[in-house]
Amino acid sequence: MADSWVNPAERLGSDLHLVLDTTQGGSRRAVLGRALREAITEGRLAPGTRLPPYRSLAADLGLARNTVAQTYAELVAEGWLVARQGSGTRVAPRARPATSPRVPEPVPVRREPPAHNLRQGLPDVTSFPRTAWLAAARRALNAAPGEAFGPGDPRGRPELRRALAAYLSRVRGVRTSPETIVVCSGVAHALRLLSGAKVLRGTLAVESYGLPFHRSVLDAARVRTVPLTLDEHGSRTTELSALKEVRAALLTPAHQFPTGGPLHAERRAAAVDWARGSGGLLLEDDYDGEFRYDREPVGAVQGLDPQRVVYLGSLSKSLSPALRLGWMVLPDHLVEPVLHAKGEREAWTGVTDQLALADFIESGHYDRHVRRSRQRYRDRRDRLITLLARRAPHVVPTGIAAGLHVVLSLPPGSERSVTQAAAWQRVAVDGLAGFRHPAATMPAHDGLVVGYAAPPDHGFGAALEALCRILPPPPPDRD
Repeated sequence: MADSWVNPAERLGSDLHLVLDTTQGGSRRAVLGRALREAITEGRLAPGTRLPPYRSLAADLGLARNTVAQTYAELVAEGWLVARQGSGTRVAPRARPATSPRVPEPVPVRREPPAHNLRQGLPDVTSFPRTAWLAAARRALNAAPGEAFGPGDPRGRPELRRALAAYLSRVRGVRTSPETIVVCSGVAHALRLLSGAKVLRGTLAVESYGLPFHRSVLDAARVRTVPLTLDEHGSRTTELSALKEVRAALLTPAHQFPTGGPLHAERRAAAVDWARGSGGLLLEDDYDGEFRYDREPVGAVQGLDPQRVVYLGSLSKSLSPALRLGWMVLPDHLVEPVLHAKGEREAWTGVTDQLALADFIESGHYDRHVRRSRQRYRDRRDRLITLLARRAPHVVPTGIAAGLHVVLSLPPGSERSVTQAAAWQRVAVDGLAGFRHPAATMPAHDGLVVGYAAPPDHGFGAALEALCRILPPPPPDRD
């Protein structure tokens, strides 16, 4: 029969799984030797791997110490292992797994990475505040109670919910308490949870231009979306009253994505009035709420009626998309349904990151990071606008007062050729048409959505030059 033993890491410092096959006969020393040779030949013990001390292995396998010691010595003599004083016994560097015929694998299609990344929605990841974050994580871990490292609370750590409640109230005018905040991994996750809780069902009103990914999340949840018309004042929320089947609307009031600009005050009020009168719900995606340059800050719509608005936010642009941390500020009556949809344990966001973020906010480091980032992105925006005025004055940038991107208006019919030129030049940039709702009835406009945050500082100038090279020439003069 074949027996299997596993070495406890606490005794050996590393785990080692061996199968001692006694069906082939031989002494215990011979059986152990075969098992070690097979593990090396098959590649399960790679060259340089340190083996457990023979005393520990003997205790785990129920063998005599001399049996294991003699087996090690035999394999050293054969060249399978090497033993050095103070370094223990290791798999020999020249011990390689046996080669076997391999089925040819299909050759993957290699796509060259873009030379210049000007896609929207990406921050400058090189500016992540590593030192300050590490200090916050260290302080938070030292102060965390023992229960923090048990099964996660689906609401999110109380330390983070307290920090978010204070921060969002102070900076965005959100009316909340820690009890109405649920931590999630981002806005897309929030939409999934709201759909799973049956908060979103049937038909949802969205903006005529928005993130296709969010629409795909809603489609997967069988939530139908209908578009609201957009103009220079944002979504025409007065259209909501005519959409009798709609009971919820998803808006980006702080900075409409991607066209830019805040939702006009009258339209904010109209959206809230519709929600109150119809028993509907507003979803407020606080897109780019932290980054404003040439206008006064605009408070959250949620502050007008916390029982009719779900406020959604994340760290994806203000700090890093890699952290996978976001939040929902919910009306009181929606907290339990959302928690039920999320489950009894936190399965999406790590406790250590939540604790670190709580300290990062409360220590003031998050405010300082946002202010530094705001200035950096404003400088980049100014460089982009200045260069366009000099090199392509016929291309008009819009939505420049806030956010991490601008929209460049293009001559009718030119968007496709420009995006093709960008692909040839390895410039990653998005055409405006990709964000348009399939059912939108408002006139379509050709344009580019140009993000100016992602390129590293040393490559930003080259990225702008590459952008200018793909833009269409000015129209011919007419007499």
